[in-house]
Amino acid sequence: MQMPEENGPAKDPTATRHKIGLIAGNGQFPLLFAQAARRKGWQVFAIGYEGETNPILTQHVETMEWLYLGQIRRMLKFFRRHEITDAVMIGGITKTRMFTNVRPDIKAIALLAGMRHTHDDAILRAFADLLESEGIRIHASTFLLPEILAPEGIWTARKPSRSEREDMRLGWRIAKQIGHLDIGQCVVVAGGSVLAVEAIEGTDAAITRAGTLCKGQAVVVKVCKPNQDTRFDIPAVGMGTIETMQKANIKALAIEAGKAVVFDRDLMIQKANQYKMSIVAYDERTMQERSEG
Repeated sequence: MQMPEENGPAKDPTATRHKIGLIAGNGQFPLLFAQAARRKGWQVFAIGYEGETNPILTQHVETMEWLYLGQIRRMLKFFRRHEITDAVMIGGITKTRMFTNVRPDIKAIALLAGMRHTHDDAILRAFADLLESEGIRIHASTFLLPEILAPEGIWTARKPSRSEREDMRLGWRIAKQIGHLDIGQCVVVAGGSVLAVEAIEGTDAAITRAGTLCKGQAVVVKVCKPNQDTRFDIPAVGMGTIETMQKANIKALAIEAGKAVVFDRDLMIQKANQYKMSIVAYDERTMQERSEG
């Protein structure tokens, strides 16, 4: 990956002490990114959102500006003040808060007014396009942390049963369809029936809801949306996913290899083995082959 430099040649993205802007949402991903960036010699200048971003992030960046959703002009001023020309967008925003904790400025209002659709992907792409039009290039959230992308294969001691593989195949197809509609990235399936579809409530809530409808035979499938812009909003799983599944008495998880972020993978596998769960990560082709085998 090459980064542009005004009036000069492109810089190597691993260049020592190069600056990067971090637009940080919730969760641990922004913190992991900041720590990795500093280890590799980058200066990190972060934007955090009130009520969303973990305040601990301030200890791992050069400086941090706290904003409310919609304060785009303040963000641009912050980046210009620190001469930021490259940035990443990492971490989620609680969707229910997007309707209550917003203070849109003129730029944000103009951005939304010019959009035909206000689905997640449409908003994020429009926002990224706006930043790039202002001279701030947006990079993939994993470009400094490729090792946290899900590797292909069966991770756990227990392999999925034949019925679980069949449900995974169905769930995969349904999850891709709801992803195409920009509804969510996760579905829960049991015995050929869809128990829950992730929407605005998020993955954990969908799993919990499905747990009230099944008796331990369900599978969770979480995949990347078709034509997903991998600069942002790629699916993520971690220990929280495993603990939520355990409480819901759901014992199988399928994710998309190379297109899902995995936090604390070793601990996640250890706990899954303890709970007699099965975790698999496949791409589209392999999922079909494994489901049919």
